[in-house]
Amino acid sequence: MTIRTKRPPLLPVLTGLVAAAAALSLWGAPTVSAQGQTARYLPEYAANGDLLLPKNFNEWIYLGSPLTPDGLNGGAAGFPEFHNVYIEPGSYRIYKETGAFPEGTILFKELQRVMAPEYPDGSRDEPSGRGFFPGALNGADVSVKDSVRYAETGGWGFFNFNHGEPKLTQAPVRSNAECAGCHTANADTDMVFTRFYRLLDR
Repeated sequence: MTIRTKRPPLLPVLTGLVAAAAALSLWGAPTVSAQGQTARYLPEYAANGDLLLPKNFNEWIYLGSPLTPDGLNGGAAGFPEFHNVYIEPGSYRIYKETGAFPEGTILFKELQRVMAPEYPDGSRDEPSGRGFFPGALNGADVSVKDSVRYAETGGWGFFNFNHGEPKLTQAPVRSNAECAGCHTANADTDMVFTRFYRLLDR
């Protein structure tokens, strides 16, 4: 005697697969190129040309956190925060392969103030010892490589998304006097201070 098992209806199975795929897309599954590599995230702009705040930057490649605190700069440093810097992963991969930042490269600088000081130099005591420790977030700066769009500022556009919270969701490009001029005069590689980031310092 042959026992036949009842097959589940095909339509509910297909419906379940479609629903699962839709749920995955809602969670922002990364797209993959034909070579099996995650596709690059490129800059997004508003209709007026403002840069939109990049998405999911904290999932990118972390490069480092330079710090020039107030306490070591006469109480008024120009950049008194930790600069937690990230690079878009696809651009990082190309840079490591070629030694050049590709068009569309995004560098995201999360600004984070130091905790309240206990000493004149701005440092404080914590269980690990005396030093400078990350405190409140203080906005973000973003730079984008586009040799055509930002030809007047060395091929890079520089953007400030508040010094404070909450961050702006879009921002206009800054003038040469505000940002690019310093990078032109002092940066190491293509407007970027690679000496501060060992993953980039080839």
